[in-house]
Amino acid sequence: MTDLLIMLSVLFISFIAGYALISRVPALLHTPLMSMTNAISAVTILGGLLLFAVETTAVEKVLGALAIIMAAFNVVGGFVITDRMVKMFKKNSK
Repeated sequence: MTDLLIMLSVLFISFIAGYALISRVPALLHTPLMSMTNAISAVTILGGLLLFAVETTAVEKVLGALAIIMAAFNVVGGFVITDRMVKMFKKNSK
C-alpha cells in the first residue's frame, strides 16, 4: 500500500509540474514539445507492459492498463496533429 501511495504522489506532483511548465511554452515550440511527450508516452507504455510481466495486485493491473490507454491516446493524438500540421505546409497540386 505504501508503494501505491508513493507512485500516486509522484504522479500528482509530476502532473502539477508538467502543467505548470507546458502552460508557459510559446505556441511556436509546441511541435517539438509534442514530439518529446510522444517519446515519454512511449516509455510509459513500455513501463505499463512491464508491469504485466510480473505478479501484481488487481489495483496495480488496473493502474497499468489506464497508463497504457492514456499514453497510447497521447501518442496517437500527437501523430494525428503532427500529420495535420505537415499537410498545412505541403503545396497543393490542384
